[in-house]
Amino acid sequence: MATAQSYGAKDIEVLEGLEPVRRRPGMYIGGTDTIQGLHHLAHEILDNSIDEVMNGHANRVVVTLHKDGESITIEDNGRGIPVDMHPKHKKSALELILTVLHAGGKFSDQNYASAGGLHGVGASVVNALSVELEATVWRDGFEWRQRFCRGKPISKLEKGKASKKRGTQIFFRPDPEIFTKIEFSKDLLEKTLEEKALLNGGLEIEFVDEESGEKKLFKFEDGINAYLKKLLDKNEEKPIGDELFYFEQEKGIKIQAAFSWTESTSTIIKSYVNGIFTKDGGTHEEGFKSGLGKAVRNYISVHDLVPKGIKLSSEDIREGLIGVLSVNVPGKEMELQFQGQTKEKLNNPEVAGHVEVLTKQFENTLNSKPKLAAMIVERIVLAAKARAASRAAAQNVSRKIGISHRLNLPGKLADCSSNRPDESELFIVEGDSAGGSAKQARDRKTQAVLPLRGKILNSIAAGGSKIQDNKELMDLASAIGCGFGENANVSKVRYGKVIILTDADADGMHIAALLIAFFYSHMRPLVDAGHLYIGRSPLYRIKYGSGQKGEEFWVYSDEEKEKVLKENIKRAKPLITRFKGLGEMNPATLWSTTMNPRGRTLLQVRPGDAKAAEAVLSDLLGRDSSARYRLIQENAHRLEVDL
Repeated sequence: MATAQSYGAKDIEVLEGLEPVRRRPGMYIGGTDTIQGLHHLAHEILDNSIDEVMNGHANRVVVTLHKDGESITIEDNGRGIPVDMHPKHKKSALELILTVLHAGGKFSDQNYASAGGLHGVGASVVNALSVELEATVWRDGFEWRQRFCRGKPISKLEKGKASKKRGTQIFFRPDPEIFTKIEFSKDLLEKTLEEKALLNGGLEIEFVDEESGEKKLFKFEDGINAYLKKLLDKNEEKPIGDELFYFEQEKGIKIQAAFSWTESTSTIIKSYVNGIFTKDGGTHEEGFKSGLGKAVRNYISVHDLVPKGIKLSSEDIREGLIGVLSVNVPGKEMELQFQGQTKEKLNNPEVAGHVEVLTKQFENTLNSKPKLAAMIVERIVLAAKARAASRAAAQNVSRKIGISHRLNLPGKLADCSSNRPDESELFIVEGDSAGGSAKQARDRKTQAVLPLRGKILNSIAAGGSKIQDNKELMDLASAIGCGFGENANVSKVRYGKVIILTDADADGMHIAALLIAFFYSHMRPLVDAGHLYIGRSPLYRIKYGSGQKGEEFWVYSDEEKEKVLKENIKRAKPLITRFKGLGEMNPATLWSTTMNPRGRTLLQVRPGDAKAAEAVLSDLLGRDSSARYRLIQENAHRLEVDL
């Protein structure tokens, strides 16, 4: 490392060519993991073919997953990447596109009216991160071919046999020096290809799996209407009134929106810009929500359909809504601004207005179909009433427990003697056995213990009334003393640290997750203020030798246990004790390993991205089991099981 005195111009590195991509691949593809980073390479090449489709130059794409599972070929019948020499750089256009960042034909609207690839880096990034890439182009009456390795050409552009065929074919094999594991997922690829075909009505995409010899054809003439029907089937939902709504705008910015209301309590909106899935939404999605909201509010207001005392929120209007939004923005209209190279969110404020104007026309549909409109309005009012009832229940509970005195604290609570929240701690443990050990081990002045009975109520899936009737949760809220629901006041908290201390096994982790969900959903200020913690208790004690001369290791997982055993493999056989629960530890052990502030490990629970946190809780604990099923399916390959 250069010192302050030696740091100078010689220490400044200038990365040339595609070296920045290889040094910092995460900047360009989001990471080097199997799920996101690896498959992002396929998406980049595929998106180039889809750009040809969107601009009317191609109608067929073939994607081949080769037998090794580590390489892919993508071919389209578009115009073919230009192969003539660039007048300034004296290289073929094909070589420039594949070896130079920000080289491409999509910076103006001369070659592509609209495109998902905007920065001219996709193909070159794939080339930089591939140990082998071969480009084949059919155009100008001939076949052209060139090979590359890690972003550098290893052959010249070769002119092959005469051919009337046209299009581009890219074969690539990702570099094992970059990616932690190279194994393309057939399921993920099929999901992506189906999505592209659904967004581009009439496009034919063939998927070839060489390993199984299976071929699949994706083609949907109905476009995003077919996409909406698939979403409804996947979520086992039936549209209210059996009605699907579709709006489109062809001139200027092309907008397609298909949606319907269901009886579901969740909202699903899949949004795309120039064929790119915008996972985090953006201005186009906000315009979609705003337009629909205004249309519904105007209709309800004109017909005076809201019962007295009920106030409709945006969440009430969107509850049960399932929709697909696709926006194609021509380059001549505006320069698209995405958040990052992976394009997960659209930032252009101008797009919102265009989408809002289109979807606001939904008011005309409601006026023309009064019976259907009445069903949708009834659905929305019902959502508002349910939300109001839940809010009232929470407020009622808050009034009951907002002021906590020692006289009405839970009977199982072993409180501390200190009245100062800044030095007081509450340990939440599972069961009377763990509670007994913790009560004996604690510092009575500053540490309180509250044992709970088994797994608590799932507060994400349960309604407000069920939470109010749940004694375990109400005891917990009463002990903490800061209130509940919308009236929670963190200034009234009785303990500076609320510590979830469960057994170090799967059941303990589940209980901890349920507790975190309760605090996040119904006592959020407590979490935001940094009062919530998770205490770590050891799963094993590994002891070498006997008596006072023996050496002890306290480990918290099976992986740590194996590491300790491996590091001490030459020593005599150890005595290994597995703690099935906190109740099996004697008080001295529990104090020294888990409760003593000088030696314990606490993990503070603080949400980073609120939207992401709510999505995770909804997926893991919500009523919709399909999200959990999908999570398991997509991550099952990460588990390594020894048979």
